[in-house]
Amino acid sequence: MTLEIPDSQETSPEPAGEEAAVESTDAEVTEPTEPAVAETEEVAEAEEAEAAEVTASLGPASPYDLPGGWYVVHSYSGYEKKVKANLETRVKSMHLEDRVFDVVIPMEEVVEFKSGRKVTVERKKFPGYILVRLYMDDDTWYAVRNTPGVTGFVGSGSKPTPLSRREVERILGVRKEEEPGVEKKEPTFKPAWEVGETIRVVEGPFADFNGVIEDINVDQSKVRVLVDIFGRETPVELNFDQILKY
Repeated sequence: MTLEIPDSQETSPEPAGEEAAVESTDAEVTEPTEPAVAETEEVAEAEEAEAAEVTASLGPASPYDLPGGWYVVHSYSGYEKKVKANLETRVKSMHLEDRVFDVVIPMEEVVEFKSGRKVTVERKKFPGYILVRLYMDDDTWYAVRNTPGVTGFVGSGSKPTPLSRREVERILGVRKEEEPGVEKKEPTFKPAWEVGETIRVVEGPFADFNGVIEDINVDQSKVRVLVDIFGRETPVELNFDQILKY
């Protein structure tokens, strides 16, 4: 006797469409391939190398970190540029370029009044003094000390002590990265006159009178001047553009 299984109880395979849908879903979730990750790392490394190259080309942020030490040399006031040129020529003629590196006249930007207008000019920070960066030994000491116009190193002994980091950075400054949105520092204003100095009034009711400066107000760009009127000193307040050096 043969048993027949009804058609309703037969096991049928799953629809091919559903299996394809599952495979399609799995294919959509993919992990980043190794070549793509490697390419991203290469780009990052290239950017870091470029930034390092730019930093190296600019040199260290602090002049104190440069080779050698910074020494102060005294020269005749008003001859700083001539002494600098003399010293640089002497270093080359004595073949000391590998031991004497820099000759610097410290400068600063200041605002002055000239012909009634504010102008930005460069002024020596320390008239009569020059900074030299070098490796100190007998040869370099002799070369600098015997340069025409040099009166000597600042300090005692035949081998003076170099400036400290704080002194170098205060005089020469430190390079800072420019930040977006940060305004550049304006030059400081230093009036061309001093208290007690005689000036000439060029504008206003006291024009052509001479006077002595009693007080200077930088914030308001004004001076108080003692003007001789009929043999009597009278204090008068004037603007910077109303006076000139006598």
